[in-house]
Amino acid sequence: MNSVQGLLAASVISIQNSCFIYPACQNCFSRLVLHSRRFNCLKCGCTGEAKDASYRYRLSLKIADTNDLYDITVFGSCLDPFFGVTAENLQRYIQDFNQLSGETNTESTASALVQAVETCFIGKRFIFGV
Repeated sequence: MNSVQGLLAASVISIQNSCFIYPACQNCFSRLVLHSRRFNCLKCGCTGEAKDASYRYRLSLKIADTNDLYDITVFGSCLDPFFGVTAENLQRYIQDFNQLSGETNTESTASALVQAVETCFIGKRFIFGV
């Protein structure tokens, strides 16, 4: 991982992507391609069973300080305190909720998550390590 070169105090203007959790390769952290019961990593070639895929946070934000606008992406476990659980556990909770509630429209669950994330981040000021 890269080290922090500086700190930037900025406010979140918007969330750039509605997909906050992604299946990640345990070797290189790239997005996995999920095929029904299997996964594979296009970057390093790692393969396995889809049920064993790991998940990571990826939050793309538009932020502003007093002078400029920036597009940044925050990855990984540094987001655990904001979500209250690891990405792995949040993904499991979402799957369990959809399964137990009989929810067939997973878009409504995703929409509720996007709304919650927007409420928690937009308009708030954070210090970003860049």
